[in-house]
Amino acid sequence: MGQPVVHFEIIGKDGAALHSFYSGLFDWTIDTNNPVGYGIVTREDNVNPEGIGIGGGIMGSAGMPGMEDYEGHVTVYIEVPDVEAALVKAESLGGTRRMGPDQVPGGPIIGQFTDPEGHLVGVTQTGTMG
Repeated sequence: MGQPVVHFEIIGKDGAALHSFYSGLFDWTIDTNNPVGYGIVTREDNVNPEGIGIGGGIMGSAGMPGMEDYEGHVTVYIEVPDVEAALVKAESLGGTRRMGPDQVPGGPIIGQFTDPEGHLVGVTQTGTMG
């Protein structure tokens, strides 16, 4: 059995503009009521009639120290039993660890790596992504 994609993330320069764009385009409910303005797209509020969909997040990098010129990224997070083990395995297969494992305050344990072609991929520990 494979491991599922459980979260997406869209990071760009202007978070408010991205929130407006994606909520207008897809009718997503986006909650930015948190200290960093991370726009949370909950799975429960954004599924089709059959209940299919995943949650995610949208955020701007403007105002973040050292990230003012960051162009952004779009990535997916895959649920794994152990973030450290997944990062070690990615490295053994030719990937490069970018971060983690890290505990997000009040949130999941996450890590990120790039695949051999440079695509950013996230991993989150089973049971920690809400």
